[in-house]
Amino acid sequence: MVSSDSNTSRHAILSCEGVTRAYTRGGSGWRRSTSSQTVVAVDDVSTSISTGDVVGLAGPSGSGKSTLLHLLAGLDTPTKGRVVLNGTDTSGLSESARAKLRLDEVGIVFQHFHLLPSLSARANAALPLVQRGVSKSTRRNKATELLNAVGLADRATHKPSELSGGEQQRVAIARALVTDPSLLIADEPTGELDSNTGRQILNLLTDVADDRAVVIASHDDAVLERADRVLRLHDGRLQDES
Repeated sequence: MVSSDSNTSRHAILSCEGVTRAYTRGGSGWRRSTSSQTVVAVDDVSTSISTGDVVGLAGPSGSGKSTLLHLLAGLDTPTKGRVVLNGTDTSGLSESARAKLRLDEVGIVFQHFHLLPSLSARANAALPLVQRGVSKSTRRNKATELLNAVGLADRATHKPSELSGGEQQRVAIARALVTDPSLLIADEPTGELDSNTGRQILNLLTDVADDRAVVIASHDDAVLERADRVLRLHDGRLQDES
């Protein structure tokens, strides 16, 4: 089932403690280090997200949203501070350990769908379960259930090239939910959808938040209005939490 038990007790799924991510841009020539520049993409961000929370993430281009999403998902590690996911500090983990944590705890919907062109919608949705070693019949049943939930019951055998952009987005959402993650991160999840389908997807994302945390990055005020609270970034700093 996609829906969750609304009586699940709330606890912190994710916490950021003074999280900073800086990058060094080098100069040119053999004295590159003398002209390097440090760019701070995320600057001293602290927040906590619990089960049942639907949190919006907003900010103009270059505000640090994408970098913060990568940090929350364990795709990157902070230069300073800590990101703690379900009690595990991701900052000190190896790349392989972070990959295992993501597989177990995080579902990600990227702005660009990252579907495998040679696989059907159902096979794409089931892919994380292959990595987990789940049986073929269980993978098929779970992926079919999720595709039904996002309105693609009749498109399960179609490949990405046979799907519209909106349909591909829905496959990506099904794939993100197939492992029942404790944290779901969505980057512009309705960006390629018509308004009616977008509402359906937002309903799905909010419905599944009962026993997990959901973070939705968006420029769309209509999407952000569905969040319980919104984190607003500017120049890498948390400006407002409403």
